[in-house]
Amino acid sequence: MNDLAGKHIVLGLTGGIACYKSAELCRALLKEGATVQVVMTEAAEQFITPITLQALSNRPVYSSQWDPREPNNMPHINLSREADAILIAPCSADFMAKLVHGRADELLSLMCLARPLDKVPLLVAPAMNREMWAHPATQRNMAQLTSDGAMIFGVGTGDQACGETGDGRMLEPQELLEEVIAFFQPKTLVGEHLLVTAGPTYEAIDPVRGITNLSSGKMGFAIARAAREAGAEVTLIAGPVHLTTPRGVTRVNVTSAQNMLEATVDCAQSAHIFIATAAVADWRPANPAEQKIKKDGSGEVPALTFVENPDILATVAQSPRGQSGALYCVGFAAESQDLLANAQAKRLRKGVPLLVGNIGPATFGQDDNALLLVDELGTQDLARDSKLALARKLIAKIATRTRAKGQKV
Repeated sequence: MNDLAGKHIVLGLTGGIACYKSAELCRALLKEGATVQVVMTEAAEQFITPITLQALSNRPVYSSQWDPREPNNMPHINLSREADAILIAPCSADFMAKLVHGRADELLSLMCLARPLDKVPLLVAPAMNREMWAHPATQRNMAQLTSDGAMIFGVGTGDQACGETGDGRMLEPQELLEEVIAFFQPKTLVGEHLLVTAGPTYEAIDPVRGITNLSSGKMGFAIARAAREAGAEVTLIAGPVHLTTPRGVTRVNVTSAQNMLEATVDCAQSAHIFIATAAVADWRPANPAEQKIKKDGSGEVPALTFVENPDILATVAQSPRGQSGALYCVGFAAESQDLLANAQAKRLRKGVPLLVGNIGPATFGQDDNALLLVDELGTQDLARDSKLALARKLIAKIATRTRAKGQKV
């Protein structure tokens, strides 16, 4: 799956040590199917050579508005008209100020000024010292650029080349790639707050042992990313998994089913859509031991008594907001057999408008999946695909269903 197939990106580099990250960003864009035209300022050439970017992009690098390679001597027109977006990474504080005031004294700023505003978006990845980033002038410039229609991707926090630590670092190449991909995704959930649970729960037997399952959380994390790409505010409640939080998603870590219930009920108060992807343990030990249970050589096995865990999906779906339709609830069913019958029965038992079924042993820990959608009108298969591709399809179908029911989307 190449998320940027068919896209042509002009990658602009301005003066800053973060130019070294732009080489990896160029490669990442190409791997996702984009073509990349690099344009550099004179200051950028002090940090990385045009030859490096030419070798990576497989295209000549431009740096002068007087470039004789253009027959009409108008690279600022020709290059901008070919682009699906202009991405400035890194964008220095000085270059941000130039963009705000419409200055055009070299090729890159001239291209940004001459681009068709309705066809070629401007994407900005700032990079600068923490004091420069926090300065009121920079913050005013960032606000003005946003008002003018540019997309500001924000900055990272950490060690800086100057030896200081704080905000202002350019985002890492993979983070920027995720932001660019998200920019081009359809915005079907703008203004919505989506809540999703993901991963397993862990029910303690004693301080070092517990009961869990094989859920990796990958499907739920993919759904969180896809919902954020669609423009939603996203809260992800995650069981004990080791996955990177998708860009722009608020993550709440929990351990047990009771922890997850409490966090979900709290967050559901402000959500519009709830997707219960987590594989919640059905039971937990009734009386977890305070100390490690040890074998004593007698051969006797300790007796464990279990109690049923709360039903998170049913609790939320049967709440006043769930019953009124203010909160659209989607359940997941991970089955090992009879998927259709079990999914249909679970949808009715939980009282949700949409139930998504899959075969657990065939998907736990994998990067792909196959889904069965069950609602009051019937069923629909989503053929095996990457979990992110399926998540995007699911989000699109949820957006269509909520619009049909008259919900705000």
